[in-house]
Amino acid sequence: MDQERTKDAIQKRRSPLPARAAKRMTVGDLEGALLAEFPAADAESWDRTGLYVGEAAVPVRTVAVALDATVAAIAQAASAGAQVLITHHPAYLSAPDAFAPEPSAALSPGAAVFAAVRNGVALMDFHTALDASKRGNEALPALLALQATGRVVRPIAPRSHKGYGQICKTKQRDLTVQQLAARCTSVFGRVPRVWGAPDAPVSTVVTATGSANGMGTDVLAAKAQCLICGELRYHEALDLSQAGLALIELGHDVSELPLVAVLADAVAKAGVPRDAIMVIDQSENWHYPEAIRL
Repeated sequence: MDQERTKDAIQKRRSPLPARAAKRMTVGDLEGALLAEFPAADAESWDRTGLYVGEAAVPVRTVAVALDATVAAIAQAASAGAQVLITHHPAYLSAPDAFAPEPSAALSPGAAVFAAVRNGVALMDFHTALDASKRGNEALPALLALQATGRVVRPIAPRSHKGYGQICKTKQRDLTVQQLAARCTSVFGRVPRVWGAPDAPVSTVVTATGSANGMGTDVLAAKAQCLICGELRYHEALDLSQAGLALIELGHDVSELPLVAVLADAVAKAGVPRDAIMVIDQSENWHYPEAIRL
C-alpha cells in the first residue's frame, strides 16, 4: 500500500510534458491560402497578385481588409494592430520611382509603400483574380436578387466558369430597367447612371464589377437586355444603348465594395478568427451634391 501511495505522489509531482506549440499563421501562410482561392494564374498579365510589400515570415494576429491600399487605410490597419492589409486593388501596378511620407500617391508614387514599411503593415492584393473568380462573380447577383447562371460572357479559358461578366436571370416577372435601377439604388445607397428606356423589360442581366470596357459585344452576344457594371466609357455606352442594351453604371468603387466582404470571408476560411479581421469602410470617398432650393 505504501509503495502505491509513493508511486502516486511521484506521478503528481512530475511536470507534464510541454504541449507542442501550435504553429502560428504567418503572412506567407495567409498569402498561400488566399492564392489557392484566387490563383495568380487567373489574373491578367499586367496585374499584381498576392504579397508585394512586407515580410512573409511575420506572424499574423490581426488582418485588415479594404478596397484600396491608401495611406489612410494603412494607417487605420496599423492603429488596429494589423500585420497585413489585404485589398482588392493594389497600391500600384507599375513600380513607383519615388517614396516619401506623403498622404497620397498623387504627391509621391510610392507613398503607400513608404507608409506600409514604416508601420510594419504588409500589403497583398487579389485584383483581377478575384474579379474572375466564382465567388467574385456571384457577389453582385446575390445583393441584387438575381439568379447567377454560373456562366460568364468572357471566360479566362475555354469552357471555364471563371471570367468576366456573370450571366444572370431575373427572379421577378415583368421586371423593367427602371425597377432594376431602383433596386440598385436601394441596395447601394447611390443613384446609378442609367442608359436605356425605363420601361424596357429585363429577363437576362450581365453583372460586372469595376470597368466593363470592351465587354459590350460579348454582352450583346449573350442576348442580355441589361448590363450592370461599375463604369463604361461614354462612347461605348452610347453605342451599346443605341443597339438596344440597357446599362446601369453603379460607379467603379460602388460595384466592387461587395468584394471586400468576399476577401474577408476568404481570410476567415484561411484560419484567421473573425474577431481578428478588420474591415475598413471606404464607401464615403465621394458623394453626390444635394439639390439646394434657392
